[in-house]
Amino acid sequence: MGAMPPPALLGVSLALLCSVLCPLPLLAGGIPTTLDGPFPPVTVPLDKSFRGNAVDLPDTDRRVQRTVAGFGPEQVSVSLSSNCDSVWISWITGEFQIGDNITPLDPNSVESVVYYGVLRSGRSHQATGYSLIYNQLYPFEGLKNYTSGIIHHVRLKGLKPNTLYYYQCGDPSIAMSDVCYFRTMPVTGPRSYPSRVAVVGDLGLTYNTTSTADHMLSNHPDLVLLVGDVTYANLYLTNGTGADCYSCSFPQTPIYETYQPRWDYWGRFMQPLVSKVPIMVIEGNHEIEEQAENRTFVAYSSRFAFPSKESGSSSTFYYSFNAGGIHFLMLGAYISYNKSSDQYRWLEKDLSKVDREVTPWLVATWHPPWYSTYTAHYREEECMRVAMEDLLYSYGVDVVFNGHVHAYERSNRVYNYTLDPCGPVHITVGDGGNREKMAITHADEPGNCPDPSTTPDTYMGGFCAFNFTSGPATGKFCWDRQPEYSAYRESSFGHGIFEVKNETHALWTWHRNQDLYNKAGDVIYIVRQPDKCPIKAKRNV
Repeated sequence: MGAMPPPALLGVSLALLCSVLCPLPLLAGGIPTTLDGPFPPVTVPLDKSFRGNAVDLPDTDRRVQRTVAGFGPEQVSVSLSSNCDSVWISWITGEFQIGDNITPLDPNSVESVVYYGVLRSGRSHQATGYSLIYNQLYPFEGLKNYTSGIIHHVRLKGLKPNTLYYYQCGDPSIAMSDVCYFRTMPVTGPRSYPSRVAVVGDLGLTYNTTSTADHMLSNHPDLVLLVGDVTYANLYLTNGTGADCYSCSFPQTPIYETYQPRWDYWGRFMQPLVSKVPIMVIEGNHEIEEQAENRTFVAYSSRFAFPSKESGSSSTFYYSFNAGGIHFLMLGAYISYNKSSDQYRWLEKDLSKVDREVTPWLVATWHPPWYSTYTAHYREEECMRVAMEDLLYSYGVDVVFNGHVHAYERSNRVYNYTLDPCGPVHITVGDGGNREKMAITHADEPGNCPDPSTTPDTYMGGFCAFNFTSGPATGKFCWDRQPEYSAYRESSFGHGIFEVKNETHALWTWHRNQDLYNKAGDVIYIVRQPDKCPIKAKRNV
């Protein structure tokens, strides 16, 4: 008789099988659930034999090279609008320019057209959109300026839910793309959910990235959430010289430079995935990309289409959308978030409109985590937590996804650093594969607690991280052991899959790049308890 698989692998195998075959009441059979928690903290020892290959793909790699001629469409992607009846199609035509003498292309010289329909051979509908270019300019001698190709965004409306559509994009008088396809989200409702949502952060464009992307594809996601730090173009000088640590290698540069062609390389590499599977992105610190006249986040805000207007937001930094019975909040950590800010007022208004009878699940994402126990970025966003945590808790946010810290960590249900059965589960997945070093040390280990003065976010400023005033760490800035709110942490590259099964149960699996495609490093059912955790005005904050 063959040996039984280890319990963790057996649990994952049961989860994958049961998610297909089990009736809903039995979904949690054999798999731990948040109802079994809070769990004793677990730290998986660092596997020094596996470091991956955190080396950027060179511009000679065929996967990042331009394969179209003239003004043929490339870097094609799909993103969602606020509801299932609409999506955005984006692409780029024309070549970027980089150097001392650049002449921006005319966005009006190429049309933005999408032909689409439910039949591959008969795309009977047509939609038009708008186009733009952006520049990355530096007011310093010797630095190379950049101007993009023409970026096109077209919104398709009146779509049927959970329906496969075929499309071509481009200018019919010049060139159209190959036929691509996408599937719309399920209808908004309490019994309708996307099968799998892939969640990844801090992706970059390394050989580790390629492994992460392969693993994501093998899980057949219906939607990809990228929780910030996209290309890491800002680890390069404008002449294309890169480094794992910019400030270490280039401490004397007059401005934090970037090499914008890395964005184009990334768009080409990702096209096979994101031209078919919608991708929703929120900004990270590596998208700041300062340039002349103190302009920031220009590439991020130009290259992606966001459902900002559709969700009542005036910014690309924060927005919301529905995917079946899930309402996603995409929040900005690099724009004002205090209670008098536009973002906070927008968030209050958006939350007040959420009907949990229609969208039972409420999921929030932003880039830097509030509950990370790694030394890197420890309590960096305490000011954002102080400003927003009460609001999110009062409306019963179920799960929070973050990146920024280059490792994996899942919390117990937590609110204000205290175990709380009605608090959200915080999950950090900043382990997508970028070329910066992986986070491996923890603030609770001897000698690793950072000086509080070094922890605030240098971009947003402010200081809100003080010593704890209650609990086992009272009077200290760090715990002296893994905090009780930290359920599981491990330093490995990977991504996560979020599968909502019904109004109360969602399966979360974290997949490590070094594992086989059908394995998971962490697996748990996240269970909502709406009867025990009332929503705003009924909950004590």
